[in-house]
Amino acid sequence: MTSCSNYLDIQPVGKVIPNTLEEYRALMTTAYSKDLLDRSVCDMRTKDITVKKDNIDQNNYGDIEKWINNSTSAREFGWLDYYENIYYANAIIDKQDEITEGSEQDINQLVGEAYLMRGYMHFLLVNFYGQPYTKEGAPKTKSIPLKLTLDLEEIPSRNTVEEVYTSILEDIESARNLITKKEWELGYNYRFNTLSVDAFEARVRLYKGEWQLAYDAAERVLKQKATLEDYNNPDAKANLYTSVESITAYERIYEPTSTLDASKATQSFVDMFSEGDLRPIRYFGEKDNEVDYYPIIKTNGSVDYKCSFRVGELYLNSAEAAARLGHLPEARNRLLQLMEKRYNPEKYELKKNEINKMEQEILISEILDERARELAFEGHRWFDLRRTTRPRIEKTLYSGQTIILEQNDERYTLRIPQSAIEANPNLSN
Repeated sequence: MTSCSNYLDIQPVGKVIPNTLEEYRALMTTAYSKDLLDRSVCDMRTKDITVKKDNIDQNNYGDIEKWINNSTSAREFGWLDYYENIYYANAIIDKQDEITEGSEQDINQLVGEAYLMRGYMHFLLVNFYGQPYTKEGAPKTKSIPLKLTLDLEEIPSRNTVEEVYTSILEDIESARNLITKKEWELGYNYRFNTLSVDAFEARVRLYKGEWQLAYDAAERVLKQKATLEDYNNPDAKANLYTSVESITAYERIYEPTSTLDASKATQSFVDMFSEGDLRPIRYFGEKDNEVDYYPIIKTNGSVDYKCSFRVGELYLNSAEAAARLGHLPEARNRLLQLMEKRYNPEKYELKKNEINKMEQEILISEILDERARELAFEGHRWFDLRRTTRPRIEKTLYSGQTIILEQNDERYTLRIPQSAIEANPNLSN
């Protein structure tokens, strides 16, 4: 943590010590501006993406795609960046009573964002390196260390999955009591707002399998912001920061010269989209017939496609939670409201007739498939596979080799990076 500790060194000689609201806001902006690309790398571990046949890309990502945990050559998954962001958040939380030259409301807003940032970083980490909460016995297993203080001498040990989720929800409640900004103007809408709080809670509750609480949180968002992009309009794009669906345009999931360039969509994933679905033309470029894979065009990797929370996800969260509760009319309603904006009118009518006849298990399966289609390349797919069925994955690589990940394979949970273990041996226990 030495790289971020200098910003708040007790000794002022040669250091920048924030005092004012503007200076602490700059500290928070440092956290917001950090690229966290690990979820796009995890897309490579699904059946939807394969790594292109390029020596550099294969060296960086080939072993990751093959679920090899002890690779000595592959790109190492992130660790320090998440904890640096937690450090910045802790600095704001810890020093909140010392912030000067700002109104109480603006200081509270900033501190609330810091709580949400801390909770969100812990959420990402526990879903990389902890077992899925919904897996039997997982809540009591060790995952990642919680870091809730500024103490740089602390050598933390791993907390259980349950302890991490408890802390995340506590941070969400702290943020709820402080954040008052309902919407940021374009260009600043990467910052958390009041809707971000409920959107984040809906996701956390869904991952915990707390269906009623997930449904309630999703519905609180949709009561305030429910407009969807209509893909019958050729210019509509839901995952742009300028989209009417955008709630928080924080994360850039893909980066153009690294993960986006290395990633190609598989035929099996493209086949999940039926005729009349208006998304494929927005998601995939023309097929490379030589290797049967597709370039990704849903995002070009620019900051224009930053997206952490958006309205489309909340429709799906609400639909899934309602379906799992057995509230099928509510589940069908939310799913169809989304589908009406994603299919042409003829196909939508067919889908509506199908969905209105679906019983619970088939409807849940349809909702999960719709999540795969709707939220593609936004960082959800690997996490969704983990939290639901952890299915058997069989995929054919660019090389022609077929590889298999068995259902409930232990490799659905990443190993903590070796560099982190070397820095803190407590992480190996």
